[in-house]
Amino acid sequence: MVWLLVPWAQDILDAIDSGRIKLEHYMLDQWRLMHIGAQPVPQSLIQRWLKVFPHHQYDTNYGLSESIGPGCVHLGVENVNKVGAIGKAGYMWQTKIVDDKHNEVKQGDVGELAVKGPGVMECYYKNPKATAESLADGWLFTGDMAKEDEDGFIYLVDRKKDVIITGGENLYPVEIENYLRKYDKIKDVAVIGFPEPRLGEIAGAIIEIKEGMTCTEDEINDFAQGLPRYKRPKKIIFAKVPRNPTGKIEKPLLRKMYSTTNLVAEEIGE
Repeated sequence: MVWLLVPWAQDILDAIDSGRIKLEHYMLDQWRLMHIGAQPVPQSLIQRWLKVFPHHQYDTNYGLSESIGPGCVHLGVENVNKVGAIGKAGYMWQTKIVDDKHNEVKQGDVGELAVKGPGVMECYYKNPKATAESLADGWLFTGDMAKEDEDGFIYLVDRKKDVIITGGENLYPVEIENYLRKYDKIKDVAVIGFPEPRLGEIAGAIIEIKEGMTCTEDEINDFAQGLPRYKRPKKIIFAKVPRNPTGKIEKPLLRKMYSTTNLVAEEIGE
């Protein structure tokens, strides 16, 4: 079995598509399971993987450092029809999805994922304020926005702090990113909020194009027509998408790089 992060799986598939990796050069008969975690997993990525490796099983776990790592939510290889979900509560764990007042939301609505079980931390060391913000009655409030389908499977939507509020509408960047990744020229994409006087924020997409390919803003805008109007990126920047060693997009860095000040400096040629 192999444990991968989203960008690693993406790189492998891109290398196979381009011919840089030829599967006949490798002995993969015993490779039977591909496992991904640590971040929201695009459904399109797994569907693409299973076309290339049709004999592989797929699984994913969800967890945090505050819950001793993966395991509090688990998909299970038998639930491949739920690709894109992180699964259901793991052994001896409980889950719920709540609003800002910690009241459970209706099934299908987006809220913050909370978990409770034997692996929840006792506290943040010497930080009672942060502890009080994250723990209540044994529940750990993860900061991850999620929703539950009619079968009880949980889907991550985004990090609470990454939600973009534009004209009173909540935008979940991961949803937009997953859509844009379906475009065959896009290698990676990160969506962040940009300040805007009238709407408060607008969605902007930092797009990394696959090696050897070219792409225009018009192409992206045309492809984005498949999204509802308010979810379409209003700003497009072609650049490398930075990820940390665990494969997560470094959105705080991107927000710093593409702050209003930096963009103004670029526009006036400084």
